[in-house]
Amino acid sequence: MFKKILIANRGEIACRVAATARRLGVKTVAVYSDADANAKHVAVCDEAVHIGGSAPKDSYLRWERIIEAAQATGAQAIHPGYGFLSENEDFAQACAAAGLVFIGPPASAIKDMGLKAESKQLMEKAGVPLVPGYHGADQDPALLQREADRIGYPVLIKASAGGGGKGMRAVDKSEDFAAALESCKREAINSFGDDAVLVEKYVQRPRHIEIQVFGDTHGDVVYLFERDCSVQRRHQKVLEEAPAPGMTPELRAQMGEAAVAAAKAVNYVGAGTVEFIVEQPGGYERPDQMKFYFMEMNTRLQVEHPVTEAITGLDLVEWQLRVASGEPLPLKQEDLRITGHAIEARICAENPDNNFLPATGALNVYALPECVTFERGAVRVDSGVRQGDAISPFYDSMVAKLIVHGDTREQALARLDEALAQTHIVGLATNVQFLRRVARTESFAKAQLDTALIPREEGVLFKQESVGLPLAAAAAVAQTLLHERASEGADPFSRRDGWRSHGLVERRFEFDFGGVHAKASLAYLHGGALRLTVGEGAEAVTGPLVFAHAGRGIDLQYAGQRTLAAVYAQGETDHVFTPQGATQIVAIDLLAHAGEDQDEGGRLTAPMPGKVVSFAVQAGDKVSKGQALAVMEAMKMEHTIAAPLDGVVAELLYAPGDQVAEGAELLKLTAA
Repeated sequence: MFKKILIANRGEIACRVAATARRLGVKTVAVYSDADANAKHVAVCDEAVHIGGSAPKDSYLRWERIIEAAQATGAQAIHPGYGFLSENEDFAQACAAAGLVFIGPPASAIKDMGLKAESKQLMEKAGVPLVPGYHGADQDPALLQREADRIGYPVLIKASAGGGGKGMRAVDKSEDFAAALESCKREAINSFGDDAVLVEKYVQRPRHIEIQVFGDTHGDVVYLFERDCSVQRRHQKVLEEAPAPGMTPELRAQMGEAAVAAAKAVNYVGAGTVEFIVEQPGGYERPDQMKFYFMEMNTRLQVEHPVTEAITGLDLVEWQLRVASGEPLPLKQEDLRITGHAIEARICAENPDNNFLPATGALNVYALPECVTFERGAVRVDSGVRQGDAISPFYDSMVAKLIVHGDTREQALARLDEALAQTHIVGLATNVQFLRRVARTESFAKAQLDTALIPREEGVLFKQESVGLPLAAAAAVAQTLLHERASEGADPFSRRDGWRSHGLVERRFEFDFGGVHAKASLAYLHGGALRLTVGEGAEAVTGPLVFAHAGRGIDLQYAGQRTLAAVYAQGETDHVFTPQGATQIVAIDLLAHAGEDQDEGGRLTAPMPGKVVSFAVQAGDKVSKGQALAVMEAMKMEHTIAAPLDGVVAELLYAPGDQVAEGAELLKLTAA
């Protein structure tokens, strides 16, 4: 076993590797960029080395600096994590040339499987079923267009060197192909340094099922069963689970054996994932009719590996370290067993109601459910951040991974919902409540899975209000009163309980709830009782208000409901979390905001920090509402900026390649 390893990555995977290494008595070295100087992964490692600027190209993608850091600190091996250099054959070769062990497959395997087109040609020779498509080296746009027309629409354009949904577009008709191809190639070159693509038939009602494989240096390869990763948005995974619902023993064996054959064909060593697209010709009720096709092989550890660990009871990072140090695989195929069911939810800084736009900002509140870290348990959280840390625009938007395990899928689903309800994040937008809604859909609950689940359930997933004004206002008022009581002293005149020698006291509140102005009145009754009225006229809700501290929240009773509410005040906004869901309500101080109303008409601003990729218009152009005006790149993804109204472009304020801050005005638009 190694004495010291360097972790060439950041975030939760770096923390995870450090935790396993510590348990095995292995020292760890972190590398970090300017943006990560105070990051969690730096703190949990034994040593840390600064390697450059905040952008990945200036730090985590500069493998020569990483190798220098390993040599300077006496590390014997480098763990690449996932993303960045984990599937870079040049990096793997450079490690070997420097006398360092690359904790992953040999460079030849990365090369053979790293390019989607070449790997599919390899699998075709091995007899593995492939989806109809074009995987050739000729990248002439006209040829690619003809191939797409030949295959038949819809087709999927995919970056050959890509992963994680980047450089991927579904195209429904021929006239949209050229623009989609251009965008794919641009995103691919920015993310992977290679703009080659392949074109495939877009399989209808597909499931995304992958097989975890592991090989050692002695020629043995095993499969550690499957994961279903069908629930996706923008071709990126949202929820993953193991084992795959509806998987028959026969199909599991067929897919597992095919994955092992694929790994052996390239002399694979270490952790890898063979991904398959699975067709369901018989519908959701006939899993016995599922057909699988090779999609790609990820020559690294996957983000969703914890669900495999949960159902097998194994530590895959420990296996990586043991195999890389020359040890044989700890178990044979016949020794591996599935126990229970596990689900992973990817918690990301993004706004699902705004096309999943990534969010940046500080984690002012980062409260997690009772859980274990990097171990097997009913609830586990893998995270690379702490309360007070910031999510920057330089890296992936994932905040944490929440993993649950149960004896059955139903038990795991119940634990997932409860754990997500106990996950409170304030300071930036996240997808936590969206994840709860996805897991609660009829499709997911009944395991009617395919990659179109989210658009199919769109009506119950987006712009949903699960708490409601009465309960949100009651929680905000209760929090205010508790805060006031905490400031009371022994002096009876400091009491703020509404006591009067005669008559009743009524107190008024005003709120903004979902853009709607609302009023509430609180009556202090005799004997200390409270009566709260929320709203006016026939819509008003009135009832006793009873509350008390309870753990990290409030035991709240109002209008026939009793719930445990947690309220976090950020300025004038109260962030309310309940078992029913979460919401925000703003307490309005009319005097403080007099005259602040502004008209933003005619301005087009950057929704987040990033880089201007291109403008689709010039000054003087007439545009229509919804027309694409500009493309921005942030968090390794492209985002299209559309016209909010019909008008004329008056002026472009930036040039392609410029970095812009959130809220920066990109261009001026005058109404038509």
